[in-house]
Formats: sequence, structure tokens, C-alpha cells
Amino acid sequence: MTRTLISSGSPFEEVAGYSRAVVQAPWVFVSGTSGFKDGQIADSEVDQADQALQTIAAALDKAGSTMADVVRVVVYVTDASYFQTVGPVLGKYFKATKPANTTIVCGLVDPRMKVEIEVTALKA
Repeated sequence: MTRTLISSGSPFEEVAGYSRAVVQAPWVFVSGTSGFKDGQIADSEVDQADQALQTIAAALDKAGSTMADVVRVVVYVTDASYFQTVGPVLGKYFKATKPANTTIVCGLVDPRMKVEIEVTALKA
């Protein structure tokens, strides 16, 4: 079985020794993804969730998969109230496919981060 590693180009991937996504047919596993883009992150949890999902969609595309192939979503938020505001962002991406979802309230590695999202998808 071939393993394919997908990078988003983040320098932290090399430092921490991980890949943005790993393809191990028939699955694509996308690492926890924050709202950072080009070293910047929005203040809003809504904007962070949207950017994280855009980054995830790009990783899935590189892996030969799509957001429609996602079967599992795990969302980490730093405040339980974010469930109400981040939920509609998830709905924008997953309303038609309705993957399994778990949302966890926890601390994240950077105090600016309010949301982190990981997904598992089938390889298209």
C-alpha cells in the first residue's frame, strides 16, 4: 500500500514532523488545520473556521479527493459559545454530505487560534 504525503507549505510541518494530509488508500487523513494563511490569522472564529476549511479543501484536492468525500470532521474550539457561530460555516461546506462530526472545547497551541479542524475523507 502506497502512502502519499501532502504538504501545505507551512514551515511548521517540517519543524514538527507532520504532513498536512496523508493518503493511505482508500483514505485521506487531514491534520488539524487552523485559520492561519501566509502567517496571518483573522480574529473571528468564523473567519478562522472558513480559512481552515479552505486549506483543508486545497489539501484534499492535492490528494485527489474533495470536501464531498469527507466522512468525519473533528472541530476544536477554545470557547463553547463558538459552536453556535462555527456551525453555520461547517454547514456551508458539508450540508449536502453530512459527515460524522465531533466538536471539542479545549486549548490550542497559539492563543490567537480559536478553531482547529481535522477531517477524514475517502479518496475519490
